[in-house]
Amino acid sequence: MTLTVILQAAGGGMLGTIVPMVLIMVVFYFFMIRPQVKKAKDHKKLVAELGKGDKVITTAGIHGKIVDLNETTFLIEVESGAKIRFDKSAVSLDATKAVTAAKA
Repeated sequence: MTLTVILQAAGGGMLGTIVPMVLIMVVFYFFMIRPQVKKAKDHKKLVAELGKGDKVITTAGIHGKIVDLNETTFLIEVESGAKIRFDKSAVSLDATKAVTAAKA
């Protein structure tokens, strides 16, 4: 009889330890991993929609207009007329859409 009581107590303790760990992992997923995946997906969609003539802001803070696109890079023209080539992942914000959203 005492062996049965000891086994039941050990099983309940194990369940009491596993449930909080699972809850911590679920919370971690919804507050840390899922938002990062969503942000990466939105950025990839934004980069795919860019075209010639779009105004962009790079992660370095450079404002310019896209004048040429390649598979992985784009060429932007800055205010002084200089042209700089950037990787597509360097786009921070599509200024054309931001301006349109601000007017609406």
